[in-house]
Amino acid sequence: MTTVSDGHAVVHAPPASDTPEMLLWEPKFPSPRGLDMAASMFDARPTWAGEEGPRPRIIIAAGAFAIEWPDLARKDRTHERTEKRRQAAVDMAATYIAAGEELPERIPIREITGWSRKSRARMVRALCEIDYRPMLSDRTRIPAMVTLTYPGDWLTVAPDGKTVKRHLAAFRRRYEKAWDEPLKAIWKLEFQRRGAPHFHLLLVPPHGLSKMPGARATSAAKVGAGRPFREWLSAVWAAIVGHPDPEERARHLLAGTGVDYSDGLKASDPKRVAVYFTKHGGAQAKEYQHCVPESWVGPGLGPGRFWGYWNLERVTAQVEVTPEQSVQAARIARRWAHAQRTTRQVTVIRHRGGQVLPQRPDIIGLAGAQILEPVAAPRRRKVRRRVRRFGAGRGFVSVNNGQTFAIAVARALSLPGITQYISRSVRTEVLTSVSGTSLT
Repeated sequence: MTTVSDGHAVVHAPPASDTPEMLLWEPKFPSPRGLDMAASMFDARPTWAGEEGPRPRIIIAAGAFAIEWPDLARKDRTHERTEKRRQAAVDMAATYIAAGEELPERIPIREITGWSRKSRARMVRALCEIDYRPMLSDRTRIPAMVTLTYPGDWLTVAPDGKTVKRHLAAFRRRYEKAWDEPLKAIWKLEFQRRGAPHFHLLLVPPHGLSKMPGARATSAAKVGAGRPFREWLSAVWAAIVGHPDPEERARHLLAGTGVDYSDGLKASDPKRVAVYFTKHGGAQAKEYQHCVPESWVGPGLGPGRFWGYWNLERVTAQVEVTPEQSVQAARIARRWAHAQRTTRQVTVIRHRGGQVLPQRPDIIGLAGAQILEPVAAPRRRKVRRRVRRFGAGRGFVSVNNGQTFAIAVARALSLPGITQYISRSVRTEVLTSVSGTSLT
């Protein structure tokens, strides 16, 4: 960043296009306009006319390729039941209001103790389907990873998850007022080893100085006014958290935030963004970052969602295909994912070997001795196993360019003999996916 002085104030000018940081960052975010073209290359089946049963479809995004088998008739009935329950809740609330009584308080019963695997998978797919071009449209601004932490005595200002989420919402409002632009960002919640929560946000920091509020503005709106982004960030976040102890607040003002452009430069395509957020604290050695502290374990005390995004949209294109085409596409995507040699760390149970007793006729080899007369308790061992995608013909894969990947799959399906020749194993897989039972 260069600095230009106008004689009165120091203004941080935007970096030139030939600066080192701009030369290092080469974004490769595909345009969503090509998704419809990629979807048109598949042989679409006739439009749904209300018949029962699953209808497989292929979903294409900027950084993801997915196959689903939704039952549209069942979804329609589920939607009708949801609408009836919502209408019943509205009628009950109207009855209480008409009688002049207060609505009964909803007592939470759910306890959140950690970040589930389903939530992680949903985050990866969502981040691969987001259109990042509105956030990265200005090439004079490079993305950065912003960190928001809490002071040493964090329980005083963050007694539960709702309070922390209110702090995050307040930060978003103050950003939009101070910089006069909507905050386009991706955020993720993690926990330090001491239990304190902290947020990681991928955003594009603004240039220049924050806006000066009017004379009638509140004292909160004047915090950090007329400062560059780093100084504004430290002042505003310390004011939002607002620790009552002056010493804790002073230390939090100095070390409560961070802006890392080197991590922001890694956001070059949708897959890299998703992988970075997944691995950021996702290693097995740092799994504690996804464990809720004991003081937050209880009904209504949990953190709620661990991730989210602001002012960004998920853009996808989908096409309904025949079950045979869906199975073939899933096989192609599964083999491609297998060739990537992606692994994950799992915990397995290992039994220590027993001693072979030849005088026992009912024991066969070491395995029999190990089962009948173990010499030690089983132990757990961490190993890495190959990740298997599209196990039941459903799922998704993260790719660097979903349009290119979908076109390659469509071309493979159009090869001579691919769609006409369906082997017995493929027919069995199709029937299994439709009926939900295994066939012999």
